[in-house]
Amino acid sequence: MRNQSWILLFSLLLLNFISQATRPVMVIRPESQVRPQGNTTFLDGTTWCVARPGASQAELQRALDWACGIGRVDCSVIERHGDCYEPDTIVSHASFAFNAYYQTNGNNLIACYFGGTAILTKINPSYGKCSYDVSKSEVSAARSLSEHKPRWLRLMFIGVALSFCRGS
Repeated sequence: MRNQSWILLFSLLLLNFISQATRPVMVIRPESQVRPQGNTTFLDGTTWCVARPGASQAELQRALDWACGIGRVDCSVIERHGDCYEPDTIVSHASFAFNAYYQTNGNNLIACYFGGTAILTKINPSYGKCSYDVSKSEVSAARSLSEHKPRWLRLMFIGVALSFCRGS
């Protein structure tokens, strides 16, 4: 009787863990005005930071200068003969620099502000040989989560099998 109680308790704990692990943390609806803080990549899919349509050329140039200067973005690919130089527009160059800064500095709204000249998008802005970065943490975290799930299932199966073997 004591072993059966232990097995029942173990099974309930395991079911609780599995249901918690598969439940989404937060659902973000586009019409919602409340945005989460921190890394939004995992909550709402992959995002890129690009120049906001309608931002003035002067504001974009100031933000681009900051990103390539103090922001420490490698802007060599948007210089002449770089993979992302064409089209040679301030919007295109600013979009690349904004995204590079955003992807390396936390994927949050603050890292995609640039004085109000930037906006998040779910549409990959990459084109031709010009590839816009995606957060390295997203790729490694997705890989590690998929690797761990089968381990838990194996451990659960082994635990249940051992419990039944002990009981008989």
